[in-house]
Amino acid sequence: MSGFFLDATLIESLIDKARAAPRRRSHHNLHTDPAAPAHRMLVAMEPDSYVRPHRHLDPAKAETIIVLRGRLGTLIFDAAGQVLDARVMAPGAAVFGYDVPPGVFHCIVALESGTVFVEAKAGPYAVPLEAEWGGWAPAEGEAGVPAYLALLQGRLAG
Repeated sequence: MSGFFLDATLIESLIDKARAAPRRRSHHNLHTDPAAPAHRMLVAMEPDSYVRPHRHLDPAKAETIIVLRGRLGTLIFDAAGQVLDARVMAPGAAVFGYDVPPGVFHCIVALESGTVFVEAKAGPYAVPLEAEWGGWAPAEGEAGVPAYLALLQGRLAG
C-alpha cells in the first residue's frame, strides 16, 4: 500500500534532488498521465531557485499551492510589474498557501532551504505563451536574475 501514502522519506529525497538540480528545484508528480485534466505534484525548492513572474491565461488554470515544509514567499503583480501583495507562507502560519486565479501575475520564492509544497492546477502542461511572462522581469538564465531574485526576497523580509 506504499503508493497511497506520502511520507518523510519521499520529502527528504525530493529535497536532496532539488539541492543537486541545476534549477535548484525538483518535483514529484502525483498524477501519472501528462494529459491528465488535473496536475498535482510535490515540489521542493531552494532559496536560489528562480521562478519568473507569470500568469496563466487559460481560464481553467487557477493555481493552488499549500506549503508543507519551510517558508515560501509569494508575490502578486499588476501588469506593469508593481507588487500588489507579498506574503510569506509556512505550515501552521496564518498564511499557509494560496489559490491564484487565471490571469493574475505571480511568482514564488523559497525563503528557507528544504522548502516543500503541494501544487495543483489544471493539466495538461502547456509551454507558456510570451504574454504569460512578466516582461518586466528577467527570463530564467539571464544576467539580471540574481539581482531581481534578491529584490523579491527583500520584499518578503520582515
